[in-house]
Amino acid sequence: MKRPVPKIMRRHFFPAIRHALHVTWPVLSTILAFQVALGLLAGLVEGWSIGDALYFTFVTGLTVGYGDIVPRQVLGRVLAIGIGLSGLVLTGLMAGITVYAMRAALNERDTH
Repeated sequence: MKRPVPKIMRRHFFPAIRHALHVTWPVLSTILAFQVALGLLAGLVEGWSIGDALYFTFVTGLTVGYGDIVPRQVLGRVLAIGIGLSGLVLTGLMAGITVYAMRAALNERDTH
């Protein structure tokens, strides 16, 4: 009896994701730490609470940008640009990891 394709794909996809995350974790965590550091610095410059600074960091880094918290100082705006650019890199890296895992799962499925 042949297994359904989604079950086969899941069986190969999740180990491939784990492997890719394990390999890229130093880069991912460095980018995330960089974003948080920039966000906390922006919060310090702008006089925000730590919670607001972290919220701003993740909203900006994920390129959502609600606009409810906005830097007013020039340095805060420059830091926001750094957060946004590093967020784009992080998003691209996560997309690349997902594509890698999907291709690995498809290759495994085709060889079995």
